[in-house]
Amino acid sequence: MDKRANPAPGFQRNPDKVMTIEPYRGAVTVRAGDVVVARSTRARLLSEPPYPAVFYIPFDDIDFTKLARTDHSTHCPYKGDASYWSVLTAGESGKDAMWAYEQPFDETLEIRDHGAFYTSKVTVEAKPE
Repeated sequence: MDKRANPAPGFQRNPDKVMTIEPYRGAVTVRAGDVVVARSTRARLLSEPPYPAVFYIPFDDIDFTKLARTDHSTHCPYKGDASYWSVLTAGESGKDAMWAYEQPFDETLEIRDHGAFYTSKVTVEAKPE
């Protein structure tokens, strides 16, 4: 009955892989210097041990006027193909600072139309409720 249209090959090969996506209860703000690039109370927190947890922010809460899409892309066998954006106000250090899975695999559909940011390139502040 659960017929998936786009299953992740990673989970098919490694069904014991643990990944959770949960609503974050609080506010998340992303800054490049003093410039706010994103602010949301609707972020999702993706946990994928052993990697650090990552906030995914809805596209509606991201200021795309401060970003430029790049040609860079990567592939994750669990999430899909990632597209990248640079933070314009951050110069070279903001290159490919945000990524998003615009067509994620079925198992990670909750992060569709959400962007995540490298904490090494921008400041990500989370304030729990």
